[in-house]
Amino acid sequence: MFSKDKDGEERLTSGAPSLLSAGMQVTGDIASDGEVQIDGNLSGDIRCAKLTIGETGRINGSVIADDCLVHGEVIGQIRSDAVTLSRSSHVEGDVLHDTLAIEPGARLEGRCLRLDKADAEDPKLDHLITDVDRNAF
Repeated sequence: MFSKDKDGEERLTSGAPSLLSAGMQVTGDIASDGEVQIDGNLSGDIRCAKLTIGETGRINGSVIADDCLVHGEVIGQIRSDAVTLSRSSHVEGDVLHDTLAIEPGARLEGRCLRLDKADAEDPKLDHLITDVDRNAF
């Protein structure tokens, strides 16, 4: 299946998300143009279009995604246009977002900072941006 990116160029896409299964542990960074689902443990940073962290999923690192749905645990910064923290989620770190939804029962230990596209380019906010943002693999 093909889709067009922001520049109008075609790229190959998959209908199914890339999956890190429960019980699987990965150490290192992950980058994807598509959808990723984490049900296992990731020690590293992740950058993708759409990220779902399942109830058994755990990320110890920074997250950059267009859309981020958290049911599991994130220890690190989340930077996403749209963030949803479900009732089973546990986040320790700052959440930089355009839209944010937090369900009752979700645990968030960190700052919530609303960023729109203009804010993302503001040099006064550089102290909020982690190295993974600057080196966007």
